[in-house]
Amino acid sequence: MLDSSENCPLDGSSKVGTIVVSNLKMGENEKEETDQTPSEASREKSALSGNVLHRTVNDAGKFSLLDSVLKNIIWKVYRLPTANGKWLCVREQMAESTLSFHIPKQLIELFIQEDSRRLQDLKELGELSAHWDTLRQNVTIHYQQMIDSYQEVLTELNKFSGSSFKPSCSRGEKKLEFVPVNLHLQRMQIQNSSAKTDGIYDVVTIGAPAAHIRGFRNGGLRRQLYRFEGEKRNSAYQYIYYSPEDTTKAKEVITNIYRLQPRILSNTDLLLSAAKQNSSDSLKDSLKTLSEITEQFVHTFEDQLVRSALLALHKARPSYINKKCSTLIRNPEGTAEASENNERRSSKDSIPHHSEYDEEDWDRVWVNVGKSLNCIIAMVDRLLEHSDNKPECEPKCLPPVQTASSACDNWYEGLYPLVVTLKDCVSEVINRAKKAMVFVLLQDCGSNIPQALALHQRRDVVFSQALAGLVCGFVIKLHTCLHDQGFLLQLHTVGLLVQFEGLLSTYNEEIGMLEDMSVAITDLQKVVFKVCEAHLEENANAELSPIVTGIRDFYMVEVQLPSKLFEVLPQEIKDGKLLRVHPVFFNIGINEQQTLAERFGDISLQEIINQENFKLLDIYYKSFQEKVSTDCLPQFQTQIDLKQLFQSLSENIQARKRKNVEILKLAASICRRLNGIRFTSCKSAKDRTSMSVTLEQCVILQEEHSLHPDYFVRALDCMRREGCRIENAQKNIKCRKYAFNTIQLMAFPKCYRPPDGTYGKADT
Repeated sequence: MLDSSENCPLDGSSKVGTIVVSNLKMGENEKEETDQTPSEASREKSALSGNVLHRTVNDAGKFSLLDSVLKNIIWKVYRLPTANGKWLCVREQMAESTLSFHIPKQLIELFIQEDSRRLQDLKELGELSAHWDTLRQNVTIHYQQMIDSYQEVLTELNKFSGSSFKPSCSRGEKKLEFVPVNLHLQRMQIQNSSAKTDGIYDVVTIGAPAAHIRGFRNGGLRRQLYRFEGEKRNSAYQYIYYSPEDTTKAKEVITNIYRLQPRILSNTDLLLSAAKQNSSDSLKDSLKTLSEITEQFVHTFEDQLVRSALLALHKARPSYINKKCSTLIRNPEGTAEASENNERRSSKDSIPHHSEYDEEDWDRVWVNVGKSLNCIIAMVDRLLEHSDNKPECEPKCLPPVQTASSACDNWYEGLYPLVVTLKDCVSEVINRAKKAMVFVLLQDCGSNIPQALALHQRRDVVFSQALAGLVCGFVIKLHTCLHDQGFLLQLHTVGLLVQFEGLLSTYNEEIGMLEDMSVAITDLQKVVFKVCEAHLEENANAELSPIVTGIRDFYMVEVQLPSKLFEVLPQEIKDGKLLRVHPVFFNIGINEQQTLAERFGDISLQEIINQENFKLLDIYYKSFQEKVSTDCLPQFQTQIDLKQLFQSLSENIQARKRKNVEILKLAASICRRLNGIRFTSCKSAKDRTSMSVTLEQCVILQEEHSLHPDYFVRALDCMRREGCRIENAQKNIKCRKYAFNTIQLMAFPKCYRPPDGTYGKADT
């Protein structure tokens, strides 16, 4: 039965157990109220102080590591009855994340650095014919304007102080457009004093990553990118058309150049250092690493795109144009020009070919990298054989002036000229390939430079918001599961599942937000994580904030851990293995605008997104099954087979049922069972998101912790009326009400409706 104590009324008419409302810093003491019998109270007090409060004090040490990630933590504590007559102690927590600003500021700095390098790369293309040089100048002007704009935003963000989150009312502020809206951690921690089972359930709540200030008149990113691609095809007669796959490949090549060249250079230095010391083990290790990196480097340039782009760049040189003009003078009939036009209009096709261009020259340069590495390997084998007094065999690639005996007497002198040759070969490949890929990317802006760079900026904005949320979720998940060896094995073997739940409608502006959000989440596939050891003993004031490095299409986030915690990690993670994330996104609109879309509009985008992401989720699960055992997964009271959940999710996605929120429930359940990170979003992560996370919490309490069925609705109303989410509304709009009106609520699925007296005017 309901607690009848007058000490803890919820609204004067209904109460659920005892609720203790606190705004405490994590780890501080709490006062618990009880209306139980003395014996029951004694047992309850003992259980709470021994299992929950003591655990929280211990957790304070863990959470102190997250001081640079979480702040302004709000707690709400409930006692709820179970079906077997016992009590649950439920601690609901909500915290802001400093990463809301920390990550965007780092990312904007990287954008500026990358775009500045792009300008330098354009200058280093060398002489171009008038047509291409004009395009280069126009692109340069627009890039400089974009860099100046980013610099202004960064300056404003560095001045910003105060709250560590961006409230919903600030969606339209230009200086904050890279910052996610209303980013919070929502945590539910459960203790059943009888069965002594507990659980921690986290959801990161974040406003849909979208470019609000740039508007949605022309739709969001997904639609705009599709249209822009069509325009590029139609302008292929003026510029060289490269497919999206070609453009992506060009970016990958440039990314690998920036990523692998420093590693090759640093490992050649390590190799020479080992040679100076005559250290066999160090020499072997350095050579092994150098070989692996160099093989990756060589593989990067195998694609036909590099050859065809080198050819296209050759034809863009003034010398080629002058030669063509002289050919036209000798052929007044214009056959050469007609042939050229036909060649430029051809399909893939629009990539030109010229019989006089020596394509084998590139092959020779590219292959020389591998040959140079083979010479180094042969020399190292020779040196090691000599040190072991084994029969000598002269490597063919030794320099002519180098005798075998002198090479063996001085390892450094034997390897140095070969290392110099390798470096020269690598530099020559990079010099040619980078210019060719920069020329490919120059065409990407050719049809409409302002639109191309506007899309560029829009994509940066929404990616910045999504990345801030992802890093927040990753850091919290890592700290929570730091001693879970199954999770850590899954993390470095398969990668981390990241599941976004969307509540956006497919109508009016929100369909544009949905299009932005879907692209932002897809772009998170470009992100990898690396866990590093933080040497706090060397710098007591060092921060543990994550560090972002890289360029567009490949970002690495370094998460730092103190030495004691770093030591518990598997060796693979300690050795710096890159940890990949696998983002998936499921969306179901639930408001009155979705009702209009279902009856009079188009919901195909939502259906396509859900179908696409089910395939991605299925791919992740199959990879998991191939690589690790199900023993890695957490145990749940509700024993539901994952295959059954997948089957049910697939059926619901195909069913095309209106406002089928079962899709969201199933996707969330699969995510939790696969050790994933959960995200929930709506326009502002304030109202619909609050309805969703409180519903999820009560479903978990019922299915996994035996919440009494008769108390489900009252527990749900209690959390919505008195819990952390009403505090979230207060933080955003300075009012303890959810921004719904009666008409909106009529369109909501019943389980998403707030209790009476907790809603007001509609969200804007």
